[in-house]
Amino acid sequence: MTSATTSTTYTTGSGYLRAEDCHLDDLLAIIGAGTDLAQYPHASEVAHGVLLYDADAVRVAMTDDDARRAVHAEVARALADGPGITVFRGAFQHDVVDRASEVFEQVIAQEKAAGRAAGDHFAAPGANDRVWNALEKLAVADPEAFVDYYANDVLALAASSWLGPGYQVTSQVNVVNPGGAGQTVHRDYHLGFQSPKTSAEFPAHVHALSPVLTLQGAVAHCDMPVESGPTLYLPHSQKYPHGYLAYWLPEFQEYFVANHVQLPLAKGDAVFFNPALFHAAGSNHTTDVRRMANLLQVSSAFGRAMETVDRRRVVEAVYPALLARKAAGMPPARVGDVVAASAEGYAFPTNLDRDQPVNGMSPETQADLVRRALGEAVTAEELSERLAAQAHRTLSH
Repeated sequence: MTSATTSTTYTTGSGYLRAEDCHLDDLLAIIGAGTDLAQYPHASEVAHGVLLYDADAVRVAMTDDDARRAVHAEVARALADGPGITVFRGAFQHDVVDRASEVFEQVIAQEKAAGRAAGDHFAAPGANDRVWNALEKLAVADPEAFVDYYANDVLALAASSWLGPGYQVTSQVNVVNPGGAGQTVHRDYHLGFQSPKTSAEFPAHVHALSPVLTLQGAVAHCDMPVESGPTLYLPHSQKYPHGYLAYWLPEFQEYFVANHVQLPLAKGDAVFFNPALFHAAGSNHTTDVRRMANLLQVSSAFGRAMETVDRRRVVEAVYPALLARKAAGMPPARVGDVVAASAEGYAFPTNLDRDQPVNGMSPETQADLVRRALGEAVTAEELSERLAAQAHRTLSH
């Protein structure tokens, strides 16, 4: 993130952030500076603190490598040190969006007919329409539509500006139906999908690192007037070091409700924002707009381990020995150390059609499953069956 944010998080006395150190005045001091259009020469205007870019003008501006790098640097600066959000008007052609929308509508209808109404992290199944893993489903259902859709230089510009090369795109379509409720203010993946208790267990420097591992985006698949509930934002809030702990607190939620900004979008517009930005989907107050957006989550190439390890195989191999050591009196902390070294401790990536979050925004991890099995002292055979069922839930098809 920003140099100021990084230095702040590194200089906490304990090396950890605490919820009791979250003060609304500190956030207000950060967001009060506003957005100066003069610092972003390729932007066309600032609306409610948000930078707006004309996609065609940006394309024309990138005449050579130097000009391209200048635009990339500006977008990265906007996401890190600026408002944390950029809107590109006219990023996608209407006919390309419409063809993809037809596929997504077909998927929604097919999944409903199969009894697979999908919910999301905030809405129960049936309240809105959701297509998990929409990227893969679009590719399989209509390869030509996929090629036309993702042959998009604005998406490539935003992703590479923030993450560099080798990024990986995932996509989830969300349709908020007329009358559909919005979301509570939050930050996004990675730390934003953890509970405040879990987030507080990560050192302060990880709070600064998390936002540069992913980029959030959304492509408008229809015109979105404000009354249809396009995303609510709090510009510059990504720079608040304690944000992953603060957004859960009532005073921060109340401030967001009273002071967020909201921009209408036209079909084909694309929004890209820092995942640490305080934001929330809005409520659809219309009677006739099915607000469809393709939510893009782009991940850094560096968010992966060096070696391929079959964690399930490792766990199944060591479980009998670990169960015996636990029964013989191995301290619980040491048992936990073995689980951490052997099992997968993170819930993602997974198939959110089948592996739904439980009591939060993340499904059960493999490590959670192993700890539960140890607590129940189940047999190795029972553990293997549970691991197999969990592995099946994570498959993309």
